[in-house]
Amino acid sequence: MRNWREESLPLLLEEAEALSRVHFPQELLVSAPSQKQYDVAHYQNQRQAFQTLSVTGSHCALNCDHCGTKVLEGMRVASSRTRFQQAVVELPQNGAEGVLISGGCLDDGSVPLDRFLDQIADLKAQGLTVLVHTGLVRPEIARGLKAAGVDQVLLDIIGDNQTIRDVYHLDKTVDDYRRALSLLQTHGLYAVPHIVVGLHYGALRGEFEALRMISEEGANQLVVVVLTGLPGTPMARVPSVSGDDVARVLAAARLMMPTMPLSLGCAKPPGPEKRAMERYAVDVGVQSLAYPLAETIDYATAKGYQIRFHEKCCSLLTG
Repeated sequence: MRNWREESLPLLLEEAEALSRVHFPQELLVSAPSQKQYDVAHYQNQRQAFQTLSVTGSHCALNCDHCGTKVLEGMRVASSRTRFQQAVVELPQNGAEGVLISGGCLDDGSVPLDRFLDQIADLKAQGLTVLVHTGLVRPEIARGLKAAGVDQVLLDIIGDNQTIRDVYHLDKTVDDYRRALSLLQTHGLYAVPHIVVGLHYGALRGEFEALRMISEEGANQLVVVVLTGLPGTPMARVPSVSGDDVARVLAAARLMMPTMPLSLGCAKPPGPEKRAMERYAVDVGVQSLAYPLAETIDYATAKGYQIRFHEKCCSLLTG
């Protein structure tokens, strides 16, 4: 088994880039979902094309140390069937092309989607691209999402039991996350696992195990995001994850799963490390980058990449 922490980073990057060149065209999708303003010399997004809904409002039973419900605060509240139905009507009218349905978790780690499965199907029937964040998905939810025809299911995968306990405040194990990913595969859902680099208070702990789990269980795509110290959370003052750590996770992902589309997602800390991790992502040969710096786009162009832009989640590689 390879020691991803100790191997030469330049050699890992070289090996990963070579595999990417074999299996993927030299194209980079720049993703700029409309819940956040993105305005660089190359592109400016609109503010209604892709929306996010929370089926719990700003409530989450877990109150994880890295999030503290802050992420939910930026989402449209759809915590009752009435409010969800308003979104079903208004999103297409307002020009939305897609929607991410998310929410806080129950104390078992699942997002309470049960009441909304038929309304999720209604959104899909109106032609919207529908992504759903499930948490630890239950079989009946997986069946319902498959019947609704959702485009993608997003699920964080954690590879360390102590991180699950200390950060998520959840009485579960890595095997529960493995089973959840397997369940998505069993029901024929388009699974897009996410790995949060530095989730354990900024340290690498379990990321490579999470990659191994994904490589063994299978998935359609992988999104890597990076711990960001959100104000008002217990991790607000955690030192920024290093670009080198992100590079090691990205390179290991490519080397473990040579043909799986790979993205560096929207959660990244600001500052010089963001610049480094985005450049490393280009070096590895990711298929998409969310909200990159203008200089990262220039860097990719100089390396010969064809750049495309869209206003949906980075996991949506077409459209």
